[in-house]
Amino acid sequence: MITVTELKHSDRKARRTLGVCGGAHMLHDGFTDVIYILLPIWSQALGLSLVQVGILKSIASAALAGFQLPAGFLSEKFNAGIVLALGTVLAGIGYVISGFAGGFVGLAIALAIVGMGAAVQHPLSSALVAGAYRAGRRRAALGIYNFSGDIGKIVFPTSVAFGVGLVGWQISSIALGVIGVVGGLLVWLALNRLASSDTSGEAKTGVVEDNDNETSVGWGVTDAAGFSMLAVAGLLDTGTRYAFLSFLPFLLQEKGAAIESVGFALSLVFAGGAAGKFACGMLAERFGIIRTVVFTELMTACGIAALIFLPLLPSLIMLPVIGVVLNGTSSVLYGTVSEFVSENRHARAFGLFYTVLLASGAVAPILFGAVGDAMGLETSFVIIAVLAGCIILICPFLSPRIAEPSRG
Repeated sequence: MITVTELKHSDRKARRTLGVCGGAHMLHDGFTDVIYILLPIWSQALGLSLVQVGILKSIASAALAGFQLPAGFLSEKFNAGIVLALGTVLAGIGYVISGFAGGFVGLAIALAIVGMGAAVQHPLSSALVAGAYRAGRRRAALGIYNFSGDIGKIVFPTSVAFGVGLVGWQISSIALGVIGVVGGLLVWLALNRLASSDTSGEAKTGVVEDNDNETSVGWGVTDAAGFSMLAVAGLLDTGTRYAFLSFLPFLLQEKGAAIESVGFALSLVFAGGAAGKFACGMLAERFGIIRTVVFTELMTACGIAALIFLPLLPSLIMLPVIGVVLNGTSSVLYGTVSEFVSENRHARAFGLFYTVLLASGAVAPILFGAVGDAMGLETSFVIIAVLAGCIILICPFLSPRIAEPSRG
């Protein structure tokens, strides 16, 4: 029988786990989205084409995708806190190296290191949070965890854009890297302290034991068709988002935006995305997950299409709205993954899910960069808008497999 004291200890440990993982998410999402600020700066400083810009973004995304599954496997063999901390330190080292890069090759190496380090965060932190809240409130906890990442998307790109104006992009990159190294050490200390307060196997890996032989082997996917459709929807959503964010600075510059104001413009998108985590979560609770996905993707497609024709000021006004719906779908999809997998395979299943999504994110910038070089940015954005609308076609097939929240 579980005592009241044990319940209080469990709740306190769950909140602290969420706090540490949320902090790691904020740091890592800040790292990955700072790239959008630096891409146009690198393009101007080093004379890069749109295809080269897309390749740089894709290198980071490919490293993110390629190391998702190894991160999940490592968490099953070693302490998850150590793996998460080492990944954070490695991402920081990548940014330090980028500060000394003098050309395309140096930046490519640096971003590959950043991507490898940042890859550990999503599968491990998602699994740790899901495991900590397995008794209840899991979707709410994952929503808070996702929101913390959007805080990083606002704080770090804005800070780096400001720092670039003061001390240049090289010093700003090095300073960001130092923050990553220090942050990794803090993550390790915090999770190690939590692990030492609990001697169960859950503290080691962030997953729980499961005696069901049918779900204790393999990937732990309990509904292959549902998981696959969810992954396809996530693939299209991620491709849309990565392509949009990669080339939005260039579209704004074509409308007359100065390079210094691009950071502010992206912050508007990320601020809208942060609000979207809450807004779309509430919409999903009120109207259902599938209806929310249809609404957010329809609004995303329309918003991106409108952005092509609007002048600069109306475009800036539109960006927070686009941010809300652009990130809203991902929040709903991420919170649904755990419904299709068994408890003791969360890290592995989340790793598989994020691998599929980030593989799309690795391909999209190169593809749309090539289209932009050959046919113009406007054509790229038209295709991006169409891609967002395609997600709606999956929703009727996914709907019967999702347990919608009860609505009173």
